[in-house]
Amino acid sequence: MTNGTQVRTLDAGALKALAHPLRVKIFDLLAARGPQTASSLAALVGETSGSTSYHLRALAAHDLIREVEGRGTARERWWERPKGRIDVPGPDEMTSPANRAAAQIVNSEFFRLRHETLMAYVNRPQADVPEEWRDTGVIMTTHLDLTPEQAVSLRDELEAIVEGAIERYRGQTGPDVRRVSLRTELFDLSTPSTASSAPATDSEEEA
Repeated sequence: MTNGTQVRTLDAGALKALAHPLRVKIFDLLAARGPQTASSLAALVGETSGSTSYHLRALAAHDLIREVEGRGTARERWWERPKGRIDVPGPDEMTSPANRAAAQIVNSEFFRLRHETLMAYVNRPQADVPEEWRDTGVIMTTHLDLTPEQAVSLRDELEAIVEGAIERYRGQTGPDVRRVSLRTELFDLSTPSTASSAPATDSEEEA
């Protein structure tokens, strides 16, 4: 648990079940768009409903998704992602070649979809955005000179902000509510800081 939010680390079985580009896409769409049927997902990903139904069952077999209670029929089932966060192990955390390959597929596809979503946002014509939603987003990159301890402290502060937002807005509905993507990134650039030999400067790019 992190600030009340359940975190699930995927085991080898769940990782292998997810290790297919279309399954990662379906998993991501259920998070971004909420509950869907095999037919609605088929329309979104350009596949047949038979294909999406097969992949949905594979995901459900490892509790990666679940059927929505009290919704749908025997012919048209609704599926959703359980609440909470998932932790996808990196390839170097896996002990077998098959598990490492599965982790590589899942991680690569998640980040590919993340970049795809970001670029769709960047290239979206303003005319397609309701006026009240214009200028609500921010893309910011800041380069800092930190010690490992400071990086951990900053990471914890950012996590606390995100967790607080999750608790405040979880399950919110209404005519003005729209799903948004909240992203937080903090990582070192693998090169020593020059702060010891020159004044430290912060470079910032914002769009």
